[in-house]
Amino acid sequence: MTDPISRRTFMKAAAISSLTANTWLAEAKTAAVQDSRLLFVGTQTGVSSKGIYAFQWNPANGELKELGLAGESNNPTFLALSPDGKHLYAANEIGDYEGAKTGSVSAFSLDRSAAKLTFLNSVSSAGTGPCHVSIDQTGRAAFCANYSGGSAASFHVDSASKLSDAVSQFHYEGHGSVADRQAASHAHRVTVTPDNHHLLVNDLGLDCIHIYHLDPATAQLTPGEPKQWTAKPGSGPRALRFHPNGKWAYSLNELSPTLDALAWNSKDGSLTSIQEVDLVPKGFHGNTAGSEIVIDRSGRFAYAAVRFWDKIVAFSIDPATGKLSLIGATSCGGKVTRHMTLDPTERWLLVANQNSDNIAVIERNAQTGKLAETGNSFPLVKPQCLVFV
Repeated sequence: MTDPISRRTFMKAAAISSLTANTWLAEAKTAAVQDSRLLFVGTQTGVSSKGIYAFQWNPANGELKELGLAGESNNPTFLALSPDGKHLYAANEIGDYEGAKTGSVSAFSLDRSAAKLTFLNSVSSAGTGPCHVSIDQTGRAAFCANYSGGSAASFHVDSASKLSDAVSQFHYEGHGSVADRQAASHAHRVTVTPDNHHLLVNDLGLDCIHIYHLDPATAQLTPGEPKQWTAKPGSGPRALRFHPNGKWAYSLNELSPTLDALAWNSKDGSLTSIQEVDLVPKGFHGNTAGSEIVIDRSGRFAYAAVRFWDKIVAFSIDPATGKLSLIGATSCGGKVTRHMTLDPTERWLLVANQNSDNIAVIERNAQTGKLAETGNSFPLVKPQCLVFV
């Protein structure tokens, strides 16, 4: 016969065990919810696309769940998140804004719980076809590159996170050596340097990177000295990423396609060439165009997307010199990659494929840098830019 005291002790222990299990399950569920992230995607708009879309991201299995239209916007082809994570800015890649031959830049507040954006304001981008927007580290200065207009501009962000009219604007003259692609300037990327005191503007049409001094308090830009870094003729500098150490920058060329490793001197505001590497195999004669570059937080690996060849090329980065060594190439999981990003865990690389209307998810080995196709693909019409919140 069971001792009543022992039985009571057993029942109490069982109750405690059950309570502990329930607590663990609740904590695990909370952790799972917290571990999921929001992904906002800018698109080319038209009949089937109305602006910026939201997805819920599951890093456990690399899957996306569409949450619907987060904010209506006209051709928001590039997005930038404010440093505090509460506001989103979009480059509206258009050629006519309020009756003027210019594009626009828009500001939104962000509601994470509802996965929605609230429009704050929009201003002229000071040129046609803005294709890139960025925010400085203070969150008080914004910038855009106008591809069609061959210009770049800066904007002050006020206490309500609204954009001012252009504080500084620069319109570039000249042409490059590739007649059908470089008849004029095509500003393509505006990158704030790690010290937050300079802005670099990749110019695909003029084969250079323009260099400016930045006053973060006012968003005022003044030409640097030297005023630019010059790429090889016909290369077409398109995208730029800094290494986490702030000493090196990597410029992806669209027309070559090649990748330039550059040394950044923050004291005198200059770029110096370290290395140029090919993105496609020697002897390859198909149509190609470099589109985007990503570097992991450790600074050990870089990934470059090549459109039309439709591959993601992986490189290791020498920690002493910043030079690149080829690891291999993997399918982008679709057609014509516009943008890509690592997820917050850096286990996955997400790729926005414009012509196949999908977001592909590729698995990454953080130790070797190698990529592996997963087959995970999620439909969205003309995805252009991916931003995790």
